[in-house]
Amino acid sequence: HNRIVFFGGAGVSTESDIPDFRGKGGLYRQKTEFPWSPEEMLSHHFYAEHPVEFFTLYKEREGMMLEAEPNRAHTALAELEKMGKLSAVVTQNIDGLHQKAGSKTVYELHGSIHRNYCMKCKKIYDANYVKNQNGTPYCECGGMIKHDVVLYEEGLDGNVINAAIRAIASADNII
Repeated sequence: HNRIVFFGGAGVSTESDIPDFRGKGGLYRQKTEFPWSPEEMLSHHFYAEHPVEFFTLYKEREGMMLEAEPNRAHTALAELEKMGKLSAVVTQNIDGLHQKAGSKTVYELHGSIHRNYCMKCKKIYDANYVKNQNGTPYCECGGMIKHDVVLYEEGLDGNVINAAIRAIASADNII
C-alpha cells in the first residue's frame, strides 16, 4: 500500500503516559476538588463562566502533555510517511506527539494544545506562554486566551474535517 491513512486517538498516546479520558487514570475516573462533571468542565460555557477552575484543570493536563515524548507508534507512523507509504495521520489527540515524532501531514480533529489565541484580538500564543501564566492567561490587549482545542458545545473545524475526509477517501489502506 502506498496511500495509507492512520486514524487514531487516545490509545496511541497512552504509551507516552498520557491517560485517555475514560481509562484508568483518566479525567473521567479522577476525583477532583470541583463539584462539576468532566463534561461540564470541558465545555465552552464552563471555560467562559469559570476560567479559573477551567485553567486549573487544563494546565494540569496540558503540563503532562507538554512533557510527553512520542512513543514507538508515533515514530513508526512518521517513518512510514518518510518512506512515502503513509499519506496522512487523522487524530483526535491534541498533544502534538505525531508532529514531535516527525509526521508532517496530521489532521487534528480536536485541535491542539500547541496553538492558543486571544479571544479578542486573535493574537497567537504558544503552549508555554499559557502554561507559564499565573491563573487565567490573558493577552496584552486584555482578552482571555483560549487553546485551539475543541470543547463540548463547539464544532469541529470544517477545513480539518474536509481535509481528513479527502485523505481517507483517497487511501488504499486505513490503519
